[in-house]
Amino acid sequence: MQQARIGMGLVGPGFIAPHHIDAVRRLGNVDVIGVAGMNLEESTEKTAEYGAKRAYAHYLDLIADPEIQVVHNTTPSQLHFEISMAALKAGKHILSEKPLALDARQSRQLRDAAAEAGVVNAVNFNYRGNPLVQQARSMTAGGEIGSLVFIHGHYLQDWMTNENVYSWRSDPKQGGASSALADIGSHWCNLAEHVSGQRIVSVLSDLTTVVKTRYTTGNTAGAFQQGAVGKRRPIEMVSEDLASVLLRFESGTKGSFNVGQVLPGHKNELVLELNGRTGSLRWNQEKQNELWIGREDKPNQLLGKNPSLMLPEARTYAHLPGGHQEGWADAFYNVIADVYRWIQSGGSASQRPATVCTFADATHINQIVEALLKSHALGGVWQQVDAD
Repeated sequence: MQQARIGMGLVGPGFIAPHHIDAVRRLGNVDVIGVAGMNLEESTEKTAEYGAKRAYAHYLDLIADPEIQVVHNTTPSQLHFEISMAALKAGKHILSEKPLALDARQSRQLRDAAAEAGVVNAVNFNYRGNPLVQQARSMTAGGEIGSLVFIHGHYLQDWMTNENVYSWRSDPKQGGASSALADIGSHWCNLAEHVSGQRIVSVLSDLTTVVKTRYTTGNTAGAFQQGAVGKRRPIEMVSEDLASVLLRFESGTKGSFNVGQVLPGHKNELVLELNGRTGSLRWNQEKQNELWIGREDKPNQLLGKNPSLMLPEARTYAHLPGGHQEGWADAFYNVIADVYRWIQSGGSASQRPATVCTFADATHINQIVEALLKSHALGGVWQQVDAD
């Protein structure tokens, strides 16, 4: 049976946008209708680059297009709220990059509007789509490592080490009150909750601004890009670029993680380890085709990404046989594919694939970040994560 065609439109043709375009084209039944950028000139340029049908002078024109059923919001964080809200009010399915919004208050408004609209709503925490992440999740849920006692890891990068790199993420008006925690700490927390099946309920944090002054020409550097060349002016930093965190999960499980974006040699090192009473699991995004399995009473194992050796719930996310490596873009595709499968199934809550992070789930992540900021501001004391 031939699948119905789905029209999508993309708002915000920046660093992550081409990966959205690539993923939906791999699905085979999605038409890239159009692109809306900062202005018609940028929209026209990117429409040609992506091979889309139409360019829009304004994102509201894109949302109003009857050919578009799904809106991809890939803009900088300060625009997430208004664009996603406009899509919801128009009754369009919406896939947003993270964070859902600049703060938990805005996130709650989007969460509630999405529930009222009854449309598919998702935030792209793309690491959930890795096949061995799904393997770890299934093993944990199946009791293969026993009851959890400790969940820990880190997310380390170096792209902001140079003081001449200035990103919009460093500007509270554009990126929100948090920098490293909101950008990559959110990924770690979401992944930890997804794999463990447990929510983070209280936190304690110690935040640091290592690079206290950055220099800019007036242009912002995109993620993993060096700063622009030209005359520079100094900007004092107020948000963190390094953080250490203690966690408590809802079951009583303890945890910890570190994040930093100024750590030379660490390109995109996301590591999650879960320790249970009978075994341990560790996944490293930079070695994402391997899952380490630790045992006390038998030899440790290194499970390579191999569908024939994986649990049934996980093997569907591996598209190539053992020995054929899959990467970041493939995990990204898996999440996008599940979002569209959810749309095709009718969008009911009971049909939501496990890899999809909803606006409600993403609101909780924003609440964790706000609790972390409050913990540090109060001198490093435990803070409950808002459950509203």
